[in-house]
Amino acid sequence: MEETKPIDSGFERRLLRLLGRPLLSLSESMGRVVILCRQTFSWLKAVERTSLFEQIVAIGVDSIPVTALTSLFTGMVLALQTGYSFRKVFNEPIYVGTVVGLSLTKELGPVLTAVVISGRVGAAIAAELGTMNVTEQLDALYTLGTNPVKYLAVPRVIACLFSIPILTLMADFIGVLGGLLIAVYRLSVPRAVYMNEIRQLGWKEGMHGIIKSFFFAAIIVIVSCYKGFNCEGGAEGVGKATTSAVVISMVLILVMDYFLSAILVSFGIG
Repeated sequence: MEETKPIDSGFERRLLRLLGRPLLSLSESMGRVVILCRQTFSWLKAVERTSLFEQIVAIGVDSIPVTALTSLFTGMVLALQTGYSFRKVFNEPIYVGTVVGLSLTKELGPVLTAVVISGRVGAAIAAELGTMNVTEQLDALYTLGTNPVKYLAVPRVIACLFSIPILTLMADFIGVLGGLLIAVYRLSVPRAVYMNEIRQLGWKEGMHGIIKSFFFAAIIVIVSCYKGFNCEGGAEGVGKATTSAVVISMVLILVMDYFLSAILVSFGIG
């Protein structure tokens, strides 16, 4: 009988080495995120009002111009493309208000607002906390008996969860207004027709986007705080942490958007 040769385990070892490190790193990161979330939500009732109001102004009020500008031109281009596309098919720019309203309230309003906020606010949070970490200011807070999560993360979490849904509502309104300008003055759609199509949208469409915005806000602030608290490597590390926070937030927003849409539609919301 021929002897069977032992299987070379070199490939399996290389495969385990290749996949093991990323999986272990991912597991460690997920564990740290869970710990950060638990610590953050355990300190929600002990937030300082002064710090909270400062973060609401920095995250919410200061983000109004860029959010308004983005939503205005989003509504305008939606109305323009919808009108000309339907004119080719139906010879009339019909359903412009319906398309603009549904697109903004259910998808583009919450998603674009979250993406803009992640680029502006998420980057600022990661850079600020990362700088404090590499300059050992977080260690100084521990020395003084102050919990950095309570002092730094909690106000930002509450401010994001409060501000981003309001910014989403504002973005929906301004986007519909931009669509109205194009529909009336460029496509010659009667104002009453456009507004009647907007009024036909129910509360479910609005709640669809608002519910999403709460999840997007949590993604932005948790990812940014995590990257800031775990930043290493001096100024270069701060830059990498900031970039990573923005990229991961945007990707998670787009991924979560699909799953939230599927869940909300299955429950009859939107």
